[in-house]
Amino acid sequence: MPKLVKEKGAIGRLHIDSRLMGESLVSKKLLQHTEAKEYFRMHPDINVIKIGGQSIMDRGAKALLPILDVLIQAKDQYKILLMTGGGTRARHVYSIGVDLGMPPGVLSKLGDKVSWQNAEMLSVLLSKHGGVKIGHGDNLEQLTMFCRLGFLPITYGIPPYGFFEHPPEIGSIPPHRTDCGAFLLAENIGARSLIYLKDEKGLYDQDPKKVPPAKRKNLRFFKRISAAALLKRDLDDLIVERPVLTLIQRAKCLKEFQIIDALNHPEHIWDALAGKHVGTVIHQ
Repeated sequence: MPKLVKEKGAIGRLHIDSRLMGESLVSKKLLQHTEAKEYFRMHPDINVIKIGGQSIMDRGAKALLPILDVLIQAKDQYKILLMTGGGTRARHVYSIGVDLGMPPGVLSKLGDKVSWQNAEMLSVLLSKHGGVKIGHGDNLEQLTMFCRLGFLPITYGIPPYGFFEHPPEIGSIPPHRTDCGAFLLAENIGARSLIYLKDEKGLYDQDPKKVPPAKRKNLRFFKRISAAALLKRDLDDLIVERPVLTLIQRAKCLKEFQIIDALNHPEHIWDALAGKHVGTVIHQ
């Protein structure tokens, strides 16, 4: 804890004595001592729900409206923050950017506009039910207030890395997209839960959409798995962005998240909010 120290020979002049003074903030030994016994959770009652761009939003009214009907009812019982994915339009702009040789940071800035558009559409659709679009600035501290007043806050999922996006391990697509943004926000506000709304039951060892119907019975479904075990399997494809698996292993507040099929079973949102296991849970 910092303390005030009076300078010798000075009248009323104080300095702050801190254990981090003069340190490089790189030492492993030093950093170990900065671990808190318990981390402050800003919004421990907020449930972060990320609506998939390609899996939900891009399918239009038939897919989206039944989900919104559930969320409109659920917001009276649960505090909810909605976050939006990018989807097909983001993939299109990435494709053009890659063809032009754009670096990941530029692609990140291009892709965030699509997630923003989806958040705008949700806020319009939900406006008469209290839907309100917020940014990544000061509004995030006011989430609980929004919910208590009957609003349903909505923000875009892409994290604001922009030109500061990390270089990807493979290729040039920005590694931290809307799944990562939802996780990072849920973790840093100390959210109650994080739920990803997709168009599949959860995680399989292969993408069911790429497997012929006759062979889908051979797919392995993961009901519950640790991030470390999943990374060790080194699957070619995943239902959630790969960096999320690394992030959750370092998380201070969020110990697990759930992936559910909201396209075919919107009612599963109620179960997931209640803490029931209806999809795939990936844990720390």
